[in-house]
Amino acid sequence: MIKNIILASKSEIRKKVLEKEGFDVRVEVSSVDEDIIKDSMKAEGATSISIAKSLAEHKANRVSSRFSDLFVLGADQVLDFNNDQINKPNNLEEARFIMTKLQGQTHSLHSAVCVSKNGSMIWNYHETSTLKMKTISPKDLELYLEDVGIELMQKYGVYQIEGKGKKLFEKIDGDMNAIMGMPIVAVTNYFNQQA
Repeated sequence: MIKNIILASKSEIRKKVLEKEGFDVRVEVSSVDEDIIKDSMKAEGATSISIAKSLAEHKANRVSSRFSDLFVLGADQVLDFNNDQINKPNNLEEARFIMTKLQGQTHSLHSAVCVSKNGSMIWNYHETSTLKMKTISPKDLELYLEDVGIELMQKYGVYQIEGKGKKLFEKIDGDMNAIMGMPIVAVTNYFNQQA
């Protein structure tokens, strides 16, 4: 089993999920321009799943090309609401708009991972979760936005499912680790099969 991996992501939560499973994780940020890839793929009519998988692969391949013979894990998520991809908010006004749009609605969260070696993808996987947000009062929404703050939203997405954001949901259908950005069961199974 492989336990030493490079994570091509600066996500602290992804690193924690991997470490909790016993992986020895070294973080190397990919510096891939995600917005260019997303915009280009959206213009071509790509699905949210395709975008998530492509971003994970770009990150893994970019870092893997610098570290020969090591396993590099790239990861990405795309929030899909009515076939529209919702990005992380840039400010509290955008966060408020997104949260208002999602209230009382069901959306999908596509979590993709890719393992690369010597600059090329050798395995990928995606998992889709569905979540239904409660309808909350404007006052409660403001309290949540104030409490969580834009810095955490930019880091973890518009809702912080591993923290205070969990209470925002009426229904969650999916693995919590995948919702946090790391479908750990599939990743662990893959690395368990490697010599």
